[in-house]
Amino acid sequence: MHLRRRGRTYTGLCPFHSEKTPSFVVYPETQSFYCFGCGAGGDVITFIKKINNVDYVEAVKALASRAGMAMPEEDDAQGRLRSRIVSINKDAARFFVQCLQSEEGRAARRYWRETRGLSPAVITRFGLGFAPDSFHAMRNHLRGLGYTQEEMLASGLVKKSEKGSLYDVFRNRVMVPIFDLRGNVIAFGGRNMGPEKPKYINSPETVVYKKSRTLFALNVAKKSNVRRYILCEGYMDVISMHAAGFTTAVAGCGTALTPEQVKLLSEYADEVVLCYDSDEAGQKATARAIELFSASPVKVSVLNISGAKDPDEFIRRYGAEKFGRLLDGSANAIEYELEKCRAQYDLAKPDGRVGYLKQAINVLADTTVSATERDVYAGRLAEQTDVDKTAILTQLAAAVKARGYRQRARKQKELLAEGNAGRVTVPYSQGGQKALGVAFAQQQLLAALLKKPEFCPRAAARCSPQQFLDEGLGQAYQLVLAAYDAGEQADIASLAGHLPEETLALISRILAQNYDVGFTAQDVDMYLERMEKGVPGSAQAAHSTTQQIDAYLRELKEKKK
Repeated sequence: MHLRRRGRTYTGLCPFHSEKTPSFVVYPETQSFYCFGCGAGGDVITFIKKINNVDYVEAVKALASRAGMAMPEEDDAQGRLRSRIVSINKDAARFFVQCLQSEEGRAARRYWRETRGLSPAVITRFGLGFAPDSFHAMRNHLRGLGYTQEEMLASGLVKKSEKGSLYDVFRNRVMVPIFDLRGNVIAFGGRNMGPEKPKYINSPETVVYKKSRTLFALNVAKKSNVRRYILCEGYMDVISMHAAGFTTAVAGCGTALTPEQVKLLSEYADEVVLCYDSDEAGQKATARAIELFSASPVKVSVLNISGAKDPDEFIRRYGAEKFGRLLDGSANAIEYELEKCRAQYDLAKPDGRVGYLKQAINVLADTTVSATERDVYAGRLAEQTDVDKTAILTQLAAAVKARGYRQRARKQKELLAEGNAGRVTVPYSQGGQKALGVAFAQQQLLAALLKKPEFCPRAAARCSPQQFLDEGLGQAYQLVLAAYDAGEQADIASLAGHLPEETLALISRILAQNYDVGFTAQDVDMYLERMEKGVPGSAQAAHSTTQQIDAYLRELKEKKK
């Protein structure tokens, strides 16, 4: 990601959600970051945890390695389990490859080489294998390597029967390993070689595998210098494309496309060609992908596959060269949406032209469409419907204005929810107006102590951690006081290893909102007094609704006018 200096901070596009306007801010003075778009926040360890999908210990190890420091000792149970599952998956992948080369793997070799037309080099590149037709082959293999029952179950490679014995999940299937960006095997996909159902079985989510954050073959595709990526529906499409020379093909892992995957892909691609199947499910997936990519800077186009049900079949039937020409002629997202609209109407009839124009104008009124694109496509609509271009542009301008009004109204509603309510995570019930102020005062007090720890004795004399409405912030407050007593200064880095991620994000937000605030002793006294006066009200803070909080904020704003 690219950061731009802005005064004492750095800003850039957030790596954790898709956006076109930078809302991600790094604060060097507090060694923290916060995204005002999605709410992600924390220190450098939190950043590494989220960006690489690893736990705390793994993040520390990665940073220590980058800095050339001695690696910390592994003393975390979750970290040890993660390491063991990565090891299990690696050994399982080797086992599946060995089985592919065995006598029992003859049918699987024929499937990969003849049915799928893959060369030995492609089979090796993707680590393709075969799971034997046995309930215990994998279990026995892993047991022989010293893995425990708990580790095998946590890997998702085996399950426990009703009688309590372990059995293999993948049986008599060709196997596709799934790698993370560092080249670790994190999961598997298994496909039947015949018509039996289910066609695919995929690994469950584990401590090392999160479907929503993984793209199949991105570990291979990222090595290419080409910035046009091809987003496919399944593993087989991707493998066929790579075999045909299209080495930037990737796919989701058994789930609908997610914002996390879009953001991940946008780190490597300037353009993404959507290459889903031509059936109804594929068309729905295409529409969802277009919507998700609309918030990213990536250019999107859509491949129209005719004469085949999917890219794999097209390549095997017509060849790589013709598929390449198909890619070069793929329609952009606007053309794709307009063509979908046109297919619904008979343009030879007046009502058909009217219906088509209504839908087409709605497509072009989208805020992601530029003025130049609107003008160009308005001309095309005029030719298709025999309606004057000026009339179309007039309708289009009205639609753009109406949509802008709706978006501004929605933005105003969002802004109304900001301020105190946006900073408070505790729900409030009747009598909770005081509680809302108390929670805000507690957040401000914590910010003041983190910035000026000399106020800690002043706060400790009047406020205990148990008084905090947010349990996580109460824990943070206790840590700050303990650090002061030990002659140290607490900061977000020292808090990171002791607090939940959501609490750390909240503290990052509080610090971000008070970045330029110079707290005084009078401020601290004011927060403490507000907390003391609000105790009766805060005791009732149990089950308030968002509407009640919004109403409270509107009342405050009206009083200020």
